[in-house]
Amino acid sequence: SGQGQLATRLGALDGALRILREQLGATWQQTAVLVVTEFGRTAATNGTRGTDHGTGAAAFLLGGAVAGGRVVADWPGLSAASLHEGRDLRPTTDLRSVMKGVLADHLGIASGALDSEVFPQSGSVKALRGLIRA
Repeated sequence: SGQGQLATRLGALDGALRILREQLGATWQQTAVLVVTEFGRTAATNGTRGTDHGTGAAAFLLGGAVAGGRVVADWPGLSAASLHEGRDLRPTTDLRSVMKGVLADHLGIASGALDSEVFPQSGSVKALRGLIRA
């Protein structure tokens, strides 16, 4: 098990998601839960042995309705040349595409509404499909 603030907070998130699954019972099979980080972290540590806010973020999709068991990513690497602005993990996926995919495939929200109402002026961001079981 990890130590420190991040490990403590991730442990609390894990516990909350476990309780949600237990309390939903059979309904968990029709459930999709999307957990998205607010921001990423820099690749290198700072002067206090922590990291500063960065660009690349993460999303975790779980639940019985999820077509899971995989990582969907375009890993850019951590070499100096690969870092965004020389300091952050380079973002490769617009998180709105993940959210649009879940909303379209799980809740049946039309792409027009996703592009104009849910995420205004986001027509160029296409839904990432295949995240939810058919």
